[in-house]
Amino acid sequence: MPQEWSPDSWRAKPAAQLPAYPSPAALEAVLDDMRRFPPLVFAGEALAMREKLAKVATGKAFLLQGGDCAESFAEFHPNNIRDTFRVLMQMAVILTYGASIPIVKVGRVAGQFAKPRSAATEKQGAAELPSYFGDNINGIEFTPEARQPDPNRLLQAYSQSAATLNLLRAFAQGGYADLHAVHRWNLGFAENSSAGKRYRETADRIAEALDFMEACGITGDAVPEVRQTDFYTSHEALHLPFEAIMTRRDTITGNGGWFDCSAHFVWIGDRTRQLDGAHVEFARGIENPIGIKAGPSLAPDELVRLAAMLNPNNLPGKLTVIGRFGADKVFEKLPGLIRAVQREGQSVVWSCDPMHGNTIKVGNGYKTRPFDRVMAEVRGFFAVHRGEGTHAGGIHVEMTGQDVTECLGGGQRIEEVHLSERYNTHCDPRLNASQSLELAFLISEMLKLERLSAQPARPANAAE
Repeated sequence: MPQEWSPDSWRAKPAAQLPAYPSPAALEAVLDDMRRFPPLVFAGEALAMREKLAKVATGKAFLLQGGDCAESFAEFHPNNIRDTFRVLMQMAVILTYGASIPIVKVGRVAGQFAKPRSAATEKQGAAELPSYFGDNINGIEFTPEARQPDPNRLLQAYSQSAATLNLLRAFAQGGYADLHAVHRWNLGFAENSSAGKRYRETADRIAEALDFMEACGITGDAVPEVRQTDFYTSHEALHLPFEAIMTRRDTITGNGGWFDCSAHFVWIGDRTRQLDGAHVEFARGIENPIGIKAGPSLAPDELVRLAAMLNPNNLPGKLTVIGRFGADKVFEKLPGLIRAVQREGQSVVWSCDPMHGNTIKVGNGYKTRPFDRVMAEVRGFFAVHRGEGTHAGGIHVEMTGQDVTECLGGGQRIEEVHLSERYNTHCDPRLNASQSLELAFLISEMLKLERLSAQPARPANAAE
């Protein structure tokens, strides 16, 4: 039988990737103050998202999850939030219109600060300092002062998350997400790309469809989904002391359970998914929909055990498996995981992270991701699910609305020599808007193929 759970029961387990604060007492003082802070999201919102993901699990919807690799304090600006939201809305429109399927829209935003690292320290020349673990922990500047974990950064991260959520809610519900505005969502630098031109053609067809609907009396007043949308937030639940103090018992919806009110959806990373570890212990007790990053080292029986721990009641929409294998390993690693879960009758949403497994370092020292490898892993993800008779349920990408040059290739033909022009990420390379739209068109085509292959064949003597 599982041991009794509480928001702090993770403290009795081994915890990976947590910062070593110079003063634990100072950290606890900050956390004590933050326990009085309001929740960032509400239990009812998380439950609504879980219901939408239940439809994804059965092939009746698709999960679109994207945003910054790691949010930063320096790039915090309403225009950056708007542009990322706008690109996600463009991607959702492409998917909805092309594949005729509802899209669950989720941002890696309003809390995606902390990042796991492969090494606890970083060397530059003869100097060795703690690694950069995200702006809510320490600074990216390579100085002893900046790299010292500072608990007061949690206060700034909370404030930025709250402000970001306020703006996102206004965008989603206040008219910016109105489908009549699809033409205005295009970004100047992406508009002249091949993907931008395809998007403009799609927007023209949507506008014609909306005109037809209004002529039939179907308006935004009668159908609110035309003028507004549901938009959810997510991040990796890495900094457990923060996640624990943001975990509150639901006293409103009647659920009565514990919810991590820092985001609607949180996930466990590939480096922190140990069965006996602190992160799994924390996640097993919250009612939010949760994710597991699944890299090449995840064995099928381990995934089955994780799914049983994190979703013991086998609730559809509760658990999302986010594969991050790399284009060269998706055909080798994904089928075994699918078969193990299917054999146990476990309900999961299958999502594809085509970014992390395709990261390389090029000659000029930049870490990047070749766009053709990103696209290849997505194609492989869909092909494996077609072969297994299961549903390719989602995409999980690191992207931005800024005109960055961080990932090689795409319609803009970004090459190694271009990376230094606008390499702005604080951690891992992101797709820009043009590349994100190209990816959305590919997924739309894959979803359309999946839908058509699932339809029963017409009888040979059917009337023409």
